[in-house]
Amino acid sequence: MITQKKRANGFEYIHVKNSVAEAEIALQGAHIFSYKTEENLLWLSETSVFESGKAIRGGIPLCWPAFGMNNPQLPQHGFARTMPFELIHVEEPTEDVTLLSLRLSDNEESRSLWDYHFELTLRITLSNRLKLELTTTNKDTKAFTLTQAFHTYFAISDIQNIHIDGLEGKPYLDALEQSQKIQQGSITFHREFDAVYQDVEKTIRLIDTNKTSTISTQGSTSCVVWNPWIDKCSRMSAMQADAYKKFVCIESANAYDDFKILQPQESHTLAVTFTTL
Repeated sequence: MITQKKRANGFEYIHVKNSVAEAEIALQGAHIFSYKTEENLLWLSETSVFESGKAIRGGIPLCWPAFGMNNPQLPQHGFARTMPFELIHVEEPTEDVTLLSLRLSDNEESRSLWDYHFELTLRITLSNRLKLELTTTNKDTKAFTLTQAFHTYFAISDIQNIHIDGLEGKPYLDALEQSQKIQQGSITFHREFDAVYQDVEKTIRLIDTNKTSTISTQGSTSCVVWNPWIDKCSRMSAMQADAYKKFVCIESANAYDDFKILQPQESHTLAVTFTTL
C-alpha cells in the first residue's frame, strides 16, 4: 500500500508498506529516510528538519550531480537532495514487492546552478531487501561530468561494536590527511574517519553485534566510509553531540577517479542493493 502524506508544515512524503517491509520517502530529493523489515536499516537524526530547501540529516540523501565539493560552483553534494521529485510510477507485482520511480528533470533553478538539460530517475524496489537504481540521462547537446553517491546512514548499536569487511587491500584517499593509503584488514572506528576507496568490486559487509548488512553496488568502483566522531559531530547541524555513536555512512559512489562523462543522450545507472541478515 502506498500513501502520499504531508507533515504539519506541508512537507510531502510517501509511506510505503507491503507484507515484508515498510519505508518513508520524501518527495524532496527522493530521499528515503526510513526502511525497515524487522528493524530500521537507516539512521535518522532526532533533530533533523523536514523543511523545503533544507537537506534531511540521515536516511539516504542523493549526492548529485556532484559528490562533496568536486564542483565548487555547486552546493556541497550538489542540488538534487533539496529539489522536488515527481512520483511517476508505482507497481505492486506481489504482496511482498513494491516498485516506485521518482524523477527530476532540469528546470530554471537547476540550470542557474548547472547549465545542462538532464533527466534523473530513481527506481526503488522495496521487499525483504532494498534496491536503488539512480539513472542519469544527458538530454543536452554537450557532454557533462558526473560525480554522485547514495550517502547512506546505517543505524548501528554503537560505533565501537561494528566493523566493515570487503575493502581489505583497497587503495583509498584519507580525506582527513589528504594522503593515499591501502586498507589493512577490517575497518574499525576509534576516531573521525573519512575515506574514499577505489577499485571496489566486492560486496561490502557491515557487521554489528546482532546483525550483518550487505551492500552490493553496480555502476561504481568507489565507496566512501565516514563517521564524524566527537568533535565534528558536536559542530554539525541537525545532529546531537553523541549521534556519531549510532550511525556509520557507507556510500556507494562515483567519486574522485570514478567520475563519469556522459555524452549527449547517454545514460549511466548507479545501483545498490541492501540486505540485512
